[in-house]
Amino acid sequence: MAVSISRVLLISLISVVISAAIVHAKGRGHHGHRGKHLHHQNQNQSVQGGPVTYDGRSLIINGKRELLFSGAIHYTRSTPEMWPDLIKKAKHGGLNMIETYVFWNIHEPVQGQYNFEGNYDLVRFIKLVQEYKMYATIRLGPFIQAEWNHGGLPYWLREVPGVIFRSDSKAFKYQMEKYVQLIINKLKEAKLFSPQGGPIVLAQIENEYNMVQLAYRELGNNYVRWAAAMAVQQNIGVPWVMCKQKDAPDPVINTCNGRQCGDTFMGPNKPYKPTLWTENWTAQYRVFGDPPSQRPVEDIAFAVARFFSKKGSLTNYYMYHGGTNFGRTSAIFTTTRYYDEAPLDEYGLPRDPKWSHLKDLHKALRLSRKALLWGVPGVQKMSADTEVYFYEMPATNICAAFLTNNNLTTEATVSWRGQDYYLPQHSISILPDCKTVVFNTQTIVAQHNSRNFVRSTVANNLKWMKYAEPIPPFKCRLALNPQDLPRKASIQPVLRIASLGHALHLFVNGEYIGFGHGSHDEKSFVLEKPVHFKAGVNQITLLAMTLGLPDGGAYMEHRYAGPNLIIVLGLNTGTLDITKNGWGHQVGLNGEKLQVFTEEGSKQVQWDKTKGSAQGLTWYKTYFDAPEGNNPVAIRMTGMGKGMIWVNGKSIGRHWISFLSPLGEPTQSEYHIPRSFIKPTQNLLVVLEEQPGKPKHIEILTVNRDTICSFITEYHPPTVKSWARQDSVFQPVLDVIRSSADIKCPNNKKVVAVEFASFGDPPAGLCGSYVLGKCNSPVSKEVVEQHCLGKSSCSVPIDRNLFFKNTTDGCPGIKKTLAFQVKCAI
Repeated sequence: MAVSISRVLLISLISVVISAAIVHAKGRGHHGHRGKHLHHQNQNQSVQGGPVTYDGRSLIINGKRELLFSGAIHYTRSTPEMWPDLIKKAKHGGLNMIETYVFWNIHEPVQGQYNFEGNYDLVRFIKLVQEYKMYATIRLGPFIQAEWNHGGLPYWLREVPGVIFRSDSKAFKYQMEKYVQLIINKLKEAKLFSPQGGPIVLAQIENEYNMVQLAYRELGNNYVRWAAAMAVQQNIGVPWVMCKQKDAPDPVINTCNGRQCGDTFMGPNKPYKPTLWTENWTAQYRVFGDPPSQRPVEDIAFAVARFFSKKGSLTNYYMYHGGTNFGRTSAIFTTTRYYDEAPLDEYGLPRDPKWSHLKDLHKALRLSRKALLWGVPGVQKMSADTEVYFYEMPATNICAAFLTNNNLTTEATVSWRGQDYYLPQHSISILPDCKTVVFNTQTIVAQHNSRNFVRSTVANNLKWMKYAEPIPPFKCRLALNPQDLPRKASIQPVLRIASLGHALHLFVNGEYIGFGHGSHDEKSFVLEKPVHFKAGVNQITLLAMTLGLPDGGAYMEHRYAGPNLIIVLGLNTGTLDITKNGWGHQVGLNGEKLQVFTEEGSKQVQWDKTKGSAQGLTWYKTYFDAPEGNNPVAIRMTGMGKGMIWVNGKSIGRHWISFLSPLGEPTQSEYHIPRSFIKPTQNLLVVLEEQPGKPKHIEILTVNRDTICSFITEYHPPTVKSWARQDSVFQPVLDVIRSSADIKCPNNKKVVAVEFASFGDPPAGLCGSYVLGKCNSPVSKEVVEQHCLGKSSCSVPIDRNLFFKNTTDGCPGIKKTLAFQVKCAI
């Protein structure tokens, strides 16, 4: 079982063994036939089951080559009530595949005891994928990394005699194979593999094992061969992959993980294997103490277009929806919010333009599908920085091209096949007919949006009560004589505690003294605090904890944490080492044992009214009514330090407000409360606060992305939706193809206000915070209002005559930009 945040109460020198490993599961596949008897498939055909093989161009599903656009959505990081909406939005975003890891330590938390209920119901999740007519990839690991506690390995596994994780260890291989067979049999019983008519077309065994393989030497090489053979022997009828595994044994496919696999991947290790990208990182996951980090959608789009231009046929966005690390499921120091910068944010709301720009990219690639899967590839170098990758089917008009400008700072114009093409810096233009630009990776035609946290008008009548966690009697007893203590008032003893990680609280004689912690990159730390000792017996108590178990590295079963040196300085008798001073040891907190975060458990203790700030290690409770509307719900933990949050007995994860980033802000301030956790009234909210806190500042919020923007220049290409391919003929779907600013409100809402509008030089800022430039049409807002107000969607033409109809253009020589921001509401 995973050691929890406040579940290890170390009142002694305890080295808590914790594990770490870096893995991303992948397994074996079948090569199958090499293009014989293959059929062309209409791009809109629904997903159907059938045999799955592969050749050097792509997976072959039911006899047909496929381009696959996949998104990682982990069933454990959302709720069953959210799953249909997440999958539907992924499909509307142009995906045709969903990928998920399978999490051993939540399915078998105790050896021989299994859990597939609630948001751990893997079969239900995969069946939903099938209902939406999408393919599925399962990544069994069983080591998965995934910033998941212990890399997905159950904690009991480290107690198996003689076990060495992820190596040619008889004990480990026995447990691993038993688990893999359990999952495979469960999926087979539900008929979820493609040959059975199900959606699963790909599976992975192990995970990024090349990262640690050398540490195990021959035991590692033997393990890779064994893992691949064991996976293939499961006879699931679909290919297996191993990610970041250059030596993946046949018929397993080696695949790429990273940000730029079109440039960094050396390719499959055999010519008859397809080029697959199993992890395209859409952002950077965060750990507590991190500043904000983002990956621009322009960079993602460039990387995907480049990958497909170089014979790639599958990309998997990791993550497409990151979700929430409920309870104590996150890995070492990882935030409760996971990959919030993905195309679908933590709350399941589309993050534009990331979601919408990638949707346009998928459309452009689908328009090029037949050429990519069946055409003869070619490449033409145009200059030092520009090149064209193209695919043509001889004796047909089927052709697709990727015009590429690799220069990071300078735009370019290239002449290809008698036509000039403008290329912004670091961009790729896609030409599905080798003539017409329908998409450019750097030029965003799609809409933008901004996320809003709105204080609930009905849920914030919070009346807080508190219960102080008792400091246990198991501790170090330090007896001091009067002559041991300093005689000068200016001198005070100091308690110094060196720890291997991750964090601890110090109490002396029942008084809270302070808190120390490491970080994701440096787990060890030293806590030094002046203390008031008395003559006689002093009681020293340490609450030591791990903040998630490590999820990477070799020999995870040999990782340790906890205090390893405890000394007292400043005594008249000199420095005193009390590391081995007969410490007591207790695991867990009284409040957790009594489950005070539940209705029944909360009745087992005495709660008092809160006044000001209580000392560390205090439980707080209150009740709130469901926030108005149907928007997602969050809680903002202003005034608090570190701990955990429960709603109606369900943990929504760790909060840590006091660990500030270098920018002076908490890494995460708002925490997701799924709507399915909430009743109409009288919702029990319980917070375990480890540091002195002021719960009166906590707020219940609703979340929306009802601020919609557009930012289009006169030189933006028309939207990719302007074209289609019917019966292999590429053609426009509109009589007049022109650039326009197109927006759509979410959830059938309508535009109720135009908050900003500008046609002229570009405004400063981003969606939600635009600032007017120096030269703009004075009727910009009026024009946008005429086209959009009261509508659920609208299109504003990029037309100078429209914006300067009855007024003079004050800056006719500049390229015009149309930018506007609207508010959507019911």
